[in-house]
This record gives sequence, C-alpha cells and structure tokens, in this order.
Amino acid sequence: MTQARNLVHPRDEIMRTMDRIYRYRMTTTSGGNLSIRDEAGNIWISPARVDKGNLTRADIVCVRADGSSEGLHPPSSEFPFHKAIYQARPDIRAIVHAHPAALVAFSICRQTPNTRLFHQAHSVCGQIGFAPYACPGSEQLGSHIADTFREGCDSVILENHGVVVGGDSLAHAFQRFEAFEFAGKTLINALQLGPVRYLDDEQLRQAAERSVDFESFTPDTASAEERELRRQLRDFVRRGCRQRLLISTEGSFSARLDEDSFLITPTQRDREQLEVEDFVLVSGQRREAHKLASRAAKAHQAIYRQHPGVQAIVFAHPVNATAFSVTDSTFDVRTIPESYVFLRDVQRVAYGTQFRDDGQIANYVSESSPGAMLENDGVIVTGKSVLDAFDRLEVLESTAEAIINARTIGDISAMSDAVIDELCTAFNLKD
Repeated sequence: MTQARNLVHPRDEIMRTMDRIYRYRMTTTSGGNLSIRDEAGNIWISPARVDKGNLTRADIVCVRADGSSEGLHPPSSEFPFHKAIYQARPDIRAIVHAHPAALVAFSICRQTPNTRLFHQAHSVCGQIGFAPYACPGSEQLGSHIADTFREGCDSVILENHGVVVGGDSLAHAFQRFEAFEFAGKTLINALQLGPVRYLDDEQLRQAAERSVDFESFTPDTASAEERELRRQLRDFVRRGCRQRLLISTEGSFSARLDEDSFLITPTQRDREQLEVEDFVLVSGQRREAHKLASRAAKAHQAIYRQHPGVQAIVFAHPVNATAFSVTDSTFDVRTIPESYVFLRDVQRVAYGTQFRDDGQIANYVSESSPGAMLENDGVIVTGKSVLDAFDRLEVLESTAEAIINARTIGDISAMSDAVIDELCTAFNLKD
C-alpha cells in the first residue's frame, strides 16, 4: 500500500504536534522545540520564549536556506543544533527535542534506556545514542549532537538536558520520541520491582517476522451495529491515548461483530488519529479490502473463537502494568475490592505465545479471568463490551501503579482468603 502524500503545512504540523506533546505532559511551557526541513531546504521551527501550551500556526518561524527568517518571533534558541543535525543526516526531515521527565532522569544519570524491553520500542526508536553536555543554544552543543547522529543514532539522550529525536517526517519523529519516553518510564517502574528481562536477538526477530495472512474481500453495506462498534472503538482508542494506556505505535483494540467477525485497529497507523472508517473488518480468513489489520489480529481471533462471551479485546502497553511484564515480579490483584472483582487472577503468558498461529493465547484468558500479562509485551484484557474491556484495562493499570507505589512505602497487605470469599459471594463471581 502506498503512503498518502502529506498535505499538512509545516506550521500546522508543528503546532499540532507540540500541542500533543504538551497535553501528554512530555514537555513544559518553556521547554522543547520541533522543526521540519522542507524540500527547499527551509527549516520550520517552533519559536523562542512562546508558551508551548498555546502555540498557534502564526508563531512558527521559517528559517530560509540563505539564513534569513520569517515569522513573528525569533526561532528557538536551539536552532543551531537542529541545523547541525540536518547537515549531518540528510535523511532526517524532522526533529523533536523536549524534556520529558523519564528521559531527563536518564539524562542526569548519564545513561540511556535499553529499548530491548519490548520489540516495538526497539524497532521504532532506532539506534540510541548519548551526547555530552554543552551550553544550550551553543554551537558546541550542536556539534556534540550532530556527531552522535552522524554515527547513525536516531534517538539521543542529551547529558543533563533532555532528548532529541529525528525522523523522516514529524509524525515519525514524534512516534520515536513517544516510544522512547514510554520505554524510559516502563524501565524506571520495572527497576523498582526487581531484575529486568530484556529481549535477545532471536526474540526480536520472532516479533519482527510475524505477519497476518488474510485474504481480501469487499464487505456488504455496514449495519447499524457495525457503525456503532466502529464509533465506540474510535472513541475508546482515542481515550486510551489520552489516558496514556495506548501510544501512537502500540496496542490493538477489537470488538466482536458476530460469531466469526470482528473489527480491529489497523497496523502502522497512529492510534489517536484513527477514524471510524480506519478500523478493519475481519471475517473468518478474510479482511476488509485496502486495509491492513493489526498484526495481533490472529490472537484476537483465537480468543473470540474459544470464548463466545468475550465481546471486546485490548492488547496494550500501559507503563505500570508493562513494568510487571518485563520482570518476574508477582502481580497480585488482591489489593482492593475493585481490582479483584474486575480482574480476578491475572496469568502470565510466555513470550512469543501471542505471535503463534496455534491459538494457545486463548487459554490464558476467560470470562472469569479476563486479563493476562504478556512477557515483555504488555497486557491483554477482555470484556463483555468495548466499555467493559476499557474499564478493566484502566483498573489493571491503576492496580499496577498502586502496587509499585506501595512498595516504596512498606509491606503490602493483601486481602485475606476470607475477604476474597466474601467478595465472590457478594458479586456472584464464579470460576
């Protein structure tokens, strides 16, 4: 499938992307800058000393190839290193620089996150680098960063400063930046739980080579039920991104349409920007024409076939729950009544099970045990509706966060067997 032409003006791209970064709390009012190099060699860049939370398209500055600039404000004080990166790497067309807390933590410890935590982060972030400190805005800083990018790095931690990421488009650079921050947050949480498990080359290859082989078909006119499910999926996927349960490159969400048909998120599409028409109808061994279903579609299908009561499924990578998935720390949901009632016993799934076509993934979830932890690949949550699955995902992530926080306070007091029996009776919970 050919990639659609980008028809969005650089001013609008920078404005919208900065708004998204600020909404996600990955930068501050004064911190960070974005740029795009266009086909003529002009560099469009966010301005100096302008509120990042209220950036408008008129605020964006264009620095011409001849050095002249056009705009209401001076360009960002970090313009020198943007220019240096573009000179060092002609393949890079856009840059994201910001000070997200997790990556700043690595910056001030003079370390870089190991993205082998999970395959998607390793694939999306590209080669990781570290650039030594120099004064912000200085030519020396630009030289340090450009040298690191010249070595082939794509995502670079800046010593005692922040992070800078390059891509072949601003969307690509943002995805790398977001995945890098996600990996950093997950690793920080995981280190509080115990030894961290990283993927080896064979495991990374296993994930990279998985594919979904469906024949193409043209569906009949969509029913009212299908249209409603498409709307629900769109709304909850966007909500998941806002809640940081999903990110632009991670996660799949599906809803059952009938006995052997379901709707699912497409592959290689920004989750937050999906529209109702982007979701892919899968029916038996066929998928909707001119669309590519999530590479997790076979796993979703296996669960639907084995569990008729399951009506919606989420594969996701929220940072706290995913921290458990990359360690051997026990995830015990006997924390508060809500956690146990909604989640019951959360099983652990060996890495790679979700990639196989044997349907074994379906053995790890059921109506009475709706969630599972995927080793080094986040979590699965099932539900009786799209809302139910999303609600359980929120509860799972909230529970994981509470456990991680509690471990810094003292010993965790799990609910007793008597309390669990009482909950099972009160809420009619069955095995």
